[in-house]
Amino acid sequence: MPSDQAATNPVPFPLSRALLEAVLADRTNDRFVCELIWPRLGYQQDGSGRWSAGPETGEAWRQSFPVEPQFIAERPPSVALTRSIAKEHKQLLKEQLGFAGYRIGELYPRRTRRATAVNWLLADLAQRGEPLAESGPLPALLEQPADPVQGHPGDLPIS
Repeated sequence: MPSDQAATNPVPFPLSRALLEAVLADRTNDRFVCELIWPRLGYQQDGSGRWSAGPETGEAWRQSFPVEPQFIAERPPSVALTRSIAKEHKQLLKEQLGFAGYRIGELYPRRTRRATAVNWLLADLAQRGEPLAESGPLPALLEQPADPVQGHPGDLPIS
């Protein structure tokens, strides 16, 4: 693959149970979570680090979110992600990861949107007929943020 194409259309980060559990445990920053989804929706990097809808991006996504939807920071992209999960895949968090949800004291928009993101990633794997690996590469994991409402340094404010 030519290097200029690799810069605009990177291979998505491999998914594994360990990675998705780290996302649910708030051990990655919000941008990383989005970067797990953007290439799977057909978004491409433009060379400046920004992601834009590409030729593989579905029409509804392209129209609603022509540039990198902020699935954690903003409610409309998170709602769209939830609605795009096929009914038969809505329970994959529970079925595949045994995730029963967050406790009452842990219910923050950032965390519930992370759960939505992980469920969407599981649904995407299921639709592609791909199994979820038990382990795989992990990014440098972060400590859980001291303030889960604010998130990690550099995370966008929640709206």
